[in-house]
Amino acid sequence: MISISDSAAEKIKEMLAAEELPNLFLRIGVKEGGCSGFSYGMGFDDEQDSTDKVLEVNGLKVVVDEESNKYLYGVEIDYKDVGMGGGFTINNPNAIASCGCGQSFRTKPEDEVLAEKCDD
Repeated sequence: MISISDSAAEKIKEMLAAEELPNLFLRIGVKEGGCSGFSYGMGFDDEQDSTDKVLEVNGLKVVVDEESNKYLYGVEIDYKDVGMGGGFTINNPNAIASCGCGQSFRTKPEDEVLAEKCDD
């Protein structure tokens, strides 16, 4: 469902270790907003809801809320360390448009996303 590159996983593990809290995991989500319709959210959390989807991705515990799950199917997360720039990038095959900064996107209609997910 979600893939995380080796470089992104290493950076996330490094950041988790710096937090020094044993029960933290990576939470990835989507919320309405941003210039294209939806915005990504990615951060550390230690609380989980019974409806959350829990994944093990490249050695990381990744949690996605039920509503965001349908928009994140097939997402690829990468990390590039490039001078003063760089950072995490998200490639979302469900996005049909995104803003210049890459932090917000518009998706295919929900029925098309669900149909593709069922075909896999």
